[in-house]
Amino acid sequence: MKLDLYHLDAFARRPFEGNPAAVCPLAEWLDDAVMQAIATENNLSETAFFVREEEGYRLRWFTPSVEVDLCGHATLASAWVILNELEERRETLRFFTRSGELRVSRAGEGLAMDFPAKLSEPAAAPEAVLAAVGVASADVRMTDDILVAVDDDAIVAALEPDLQALKALPGRGVVVTAPGREFDIVSRWFGPKVGVDEDPVTGSAHTSLAPYWSERLGKRRLTARQGGRRTGELVCEVREDRVILTGQVVPYLKGTIEF
Repeated sequence: MKLDLYHLDAFARRPFEGNPAAVCPLAEWLDDAVMQAIATENNLSETAFFVREEEGYRLRWFTPSVEVDLCGHATLASAWVILNELEERRETLRFFTRSGELRVSRAGEGLAMDFPAKLSEPAAAPEAVLAAVGVASADVRMTDDILVAVDDDAIVAALEPDLQALKALPGRGVVVTAPGREFDIVSRWFGPKVGVDEDPVTGSAHTSLAPYWSERLGKRRLTARQGGRRTGELVCEVREDRVILTGQVVPYLKGTIEF
């Protein structure tokens, strides 16, 4: 069997920035075990697979170890493949996913993703979170991720969390965030529980970050940078119960999987 494979940098303005994702267009679904094996072999934070449906595309995402409910950067990368390689005349895409319908539209040089917003609540046991992350104090909140908000972006840049301790915490991963200097918000996301020690740019995390910082900063439109050694950029706009995440994609490699 031969499958097309695209390797793209999402939330990036040039190669080697943002978050790398693999995208595999399919004519029909493979066994789940085969898709997981491909994602493990790719060894990127996410590999996306999609199949054409009558009104759009069914989209699924796999880390090197598990299938996940929502992924932003691999959705952005999948939309780029469709709009630039498969259906160049289309302006808007509909994706059907485990998190419901997601829409992606052209937006100047980038793509805009319409995702559901997630509101956070105070975490029940912040002490364990602070110890695992390695910060003295923070506003610790919970969605599907643990959100740790600190006051200084230098704290975010210097983080060296205890990854084993993070695995014992509830939720999917931990995002540590602060107000930025060049950007409205900065963050880093850690997900060793799902096989991703640190994700350079996590679009899905911004469905929680954007509503949180929108309320704190009094702004509906936020510029954001995420990452440690490798970083990427996006714009978040809060619209009631939705968040519009806009970013660019840079293609890196196109190849063929044979097995």
